[in-house]
Amino acid sequence: MPDDYAPMNLTHHFLIAMPGLEDASFSRSVVYVCEHSERGALGLIINKPAEINLRGLFEKVDLTLGRADLLDQPVFRGGPVQTERGFVLHDAMRGTPQGGQAGRREVATGDEEGEAEGDEPSSYASTMAIAGGLEMTTSKDVLEALSHGAGPQRVLVALGYSAWGEGQLESELAENSWLTVGADTAVIFETPVVERYDRALGLLGLQSWMLSRDAGHA
Repeated sequence: MPDDYAPMNLTHHFLIAMPGLEDASFSRSVVYVCEHSERGALGLIINKPAEINLRGLFEKVDLTLGRADLLDQPVFRGGPVQTERGFVLHDAMRGTPQGGQAGRREVATGDEEGEAEGDEPSSYASTMAIAGGLEMTTSKDVLEALSHGAGPQRVLVALGYSAWGEGQLESELAENSWLTVGADTAVIFETPVVERYDRALGLLGLQSWMLSRDAGHA
């Protein structure tokens, strides 16, 4: 490897599936990359709703959602890994207690590699701070905060996550499976689900009709 080699870092980027990517989990998907390093990558699909909304999810965990603005928001299929686990992507809550004990900011999968920079503790027990201003929480205390009408203003709740091993994402990029672009949080939290794929493409100045199965990645 050359001395001046700079490893790719797609943290806080979108992966936009190319037409040739026909995997059932990822076809026409937009993935928000929460972490990317030489060890691999972790992200959440932000445009594939599951067959349950937040009201139904809270009922399943014996909580009442105290936020009327979130009752009908869909839960998303975040990826094919650990689909029984919940992952909450939200605006940063550092130093702002919202019903949970301040704690170590851990990678949501349970690893301890993703402890964030900075001295302020997370508002929740198991949270990963993401470069770019978002956080991802896996502990139930964030749901408890929402049940009391508190918690982050903007949230996306997913079941399961997407993961790539060492060099795997880079290989898929070389195979033209994905387009990449810096993330816009408005696409995650403020754009109707059916429009997110096209809005993400629009960040690159593209429209879906411009893509072909053989097109390269940005």
